[in-house]
Amino acid sequence: MGALLAFAGTGLAAEPTAAPAPLEPVVVAAPKLHEETLIDRKVYETATDVQSTFGSVSDVLNVIPSVTVDADGLVSLRGDTNVLILIDGKPSAQFAGSAAGENLLSLSAQDIERIEVMTTPPAQFKADGAAGVINIITRKKRQPGLVGQVQGSLGPSGREVLGAGGSWQSGPVSASASLGFRQELRARQLRSDLRTSGSPSAPSSDSQATTNETIHRSTPSIGLKGEATLDERTSVSAALSWTRRGGLRTYTERTGITSAGTGLTSSGERISTGHDPETDVDMRLGYTRQLDQPGATLDLSLHRSSSHQHEHYDYADETFIPQGVTALSNLDFLETHAITDLGADYGVTLSEGGKLKLGYAFQLDNYGLANSAFVFPLPPAAPILNSDLTNDFQYRQRIHAAYTSYQATSGAWTWLGGLRVEQTLTEASQLSSQNDQSGSYLKVYPSVHVDHALSDSDTLSFGFSERITRPDPGLLNPYVDHEYTPNLQAGNPALKPQYTQSFELGYDHDSQGRHYGLTGYVRRNRDSVTDVTEYLGNGLSLTTKTNLPRSDAAGVEFIASGHLGPKFGYGVSGNLFTSQIDASGLGQLGLQSTTGLNGKLKLEYQPVAGDTAQLTMTRTDRRLTPQGYVGAVNLVNLGYRHQIRKDLTAVATVSDLFNGQRTNRIVTTPNFVADYSRAVQGRILYVGLVHRFGASKKGEPGKFDYEE
Repeated sequence: MGALLAFAGTGLAAEPTAAPAPLEPVVVAAPKLHEETLIDRKVYETATDVQSTFGSVSDVLNVIPSVTVDADGLVSLRGDTNVLILIDGKPSAQFAGSAAGENLLSLSAQDIERIEVMTTPPAQFKADGAAGVINIITRKKRQPGLVGQVQGSLGPSGREVLGAGGSWQSGPVSASASLGFRQELRARQLRSDLRTSGSPSAPSSDSQATTNETIHRSTPSIGLKGEATLDERTSVSAALSWTRRGGLRTYTERTGITSAGTGLTSSGERISTGHDPETDVDMRLGYTRQLDQPGATLDLSLHRSSSHQHEHYDYADETFIPQGVTALSNLDFLETHAITDLGADYGVTLSEGGKLKLGYAFQLDNYGLANSAFVFPLPPAAPILNSDLTNDFQYRQRIHAAYTSYQATSGAWTWLGGLRVEQTLTEASQLSSQNDQSGSYLKVYPSVHVDHALSDSDTLSFGFSERITRPDPGLLNPYVDHEYTPNLQAGNPALKPQYTQSFELGYDHDSQGRHYGLTGYVRRNRDSVTDVTEYLGNGLSLTTKTNLPRSDAAGVEFIASGHLGPKFGYGVSGNLFTSQIDASGLGQLGLQSTTGLNGKLKLEYQPVAGDTAQLTMTRTDRRLTPQGYVGAVNLVNLGYRHQIRKDLTAVATVSDLFNGQRTNRIVTTPNFVADYSRAVQGRILYVGLVHRFGASKKGEPGKFDYEE
């Protein structure tokens, strides 16, 4: 990398000339704001965001209006975490299961072309995701010949991001390949303070636990794509991606319990060392045929996504009060998730200009979680199986879906209506306890979108959809997770799907590089899924999932973007919300409600053509839970992109400038009060170079389009 930086520096030296060259005028223009509002979604280009060069997927999502990503990689849309994340329109196994958040934080954003956000998704998409759908579109742009780029960056504590990609097109055949490597170091602190109220038979107590954790992450990745036009009406495509994530994971945990009138009654320490490698594979095949009927197209697709994770941890536990001997143990997790789906989509443009779509989709989900734990006696003897921490859980889900949608325009009105029917068959088996369950349900999901053009630049819109959030398979497993000992977690096999009705009414103004929008929305939830925590005694708490009979949310979302003179651009958005939940079934008193404001600010400054400085700020206000609330989070990112030469760019970014990635959860019940927090040392500096080769054209990755 040092040699590459030195080479870049030589490009800045000026050679002597016989006479000064005549000066040419330089025109500096603000970058276009790459946002587009369609009847059923909002589309955001990511190439102009400096963080997308060396940042992760979570860095890119965090600057998009309506979307937030917390320190653990949990995505929310308008404050709701029930979001369906798709890659090129298909579900991915790496965004399901216990490691979904870790994967989002580890995946590089360099291959993302745009992101589609759908708060009332149309019928063609799977009905999951009560809050909506985020569809991540990877790069597909092709141009004749061979083009590509290589890039590399360095950060403190051994962090580095390397990448290379290229595409080739000759006549009807195109192909692309990408290689990536991301190495990170994450340090985080987990704190738990649980205070019981006490009773005549059990005095009040204060249980505290502090965990300092260090996570090393190495993430190599490979991507291959190909497309061929067989004739003027037929094309085929194929894609393959492979990612491996993992590294050393260590933590030191200290616990203590203080009882009223007695003082410190218990204290101890746990030291953990382990690895958590995960391998993700995604394979796709596509077939497109222009049919004999004018404007008619048939698309066939076959897709398989799999994730295989094997975690192993060794523990050394020592008790100080009362004095005890060191206890040695280990724990193995083996988690697998495979998604196989196939689809057939038919679209036709009718004679009156309307667009009709029909489709069928089948999805098969296979999930497995196998755990085993052993205790190693002292003095050394044969390991003893810990049956309480050993289990084998299998889950299988089949979804048959059919949909139809129709879009038409009449004068200033455009509407899109659709129906999706899904039949779901589930089978769950807890092999360790020989507990089998199965289920079947059929549901119709309607959606409606209407746009009314008030003028060339002003539009009124209405959207409605019904959605479902099926519980993640791991949340149905009753096994108790002891990874972080004081704060145990378990699934709930009786968990029901959540159903949501979403309504929104919006106004958009888009003209001369300025965009303003105002949207009011209402979400009505039935059987919403939430966390519930109970105190088990001896400093231990158990958090599980349960259904609430009622959980509603409403709000007003605003967005404004444009230019402040020829060199400055801005984007500001916010969500003024109110939420209400009925937690009476959890021992709380009646309905609870809260209000808050989530906001984002993005500023761009272009001192000269080709250079861009960016500042982004995000605030996520506190969020109501059935037993308390989750605290506010503030995040600030900085970035600068400098065009050294036409084919060479230098980029520097600082993410989480003030180390604001802290998740604080307060739980209040009649029996205890708990304060849980996770703080991530998220301030990371990256400095690197991007070199492009081959033909170039306006708008390629790493460059900007400019207003004329």
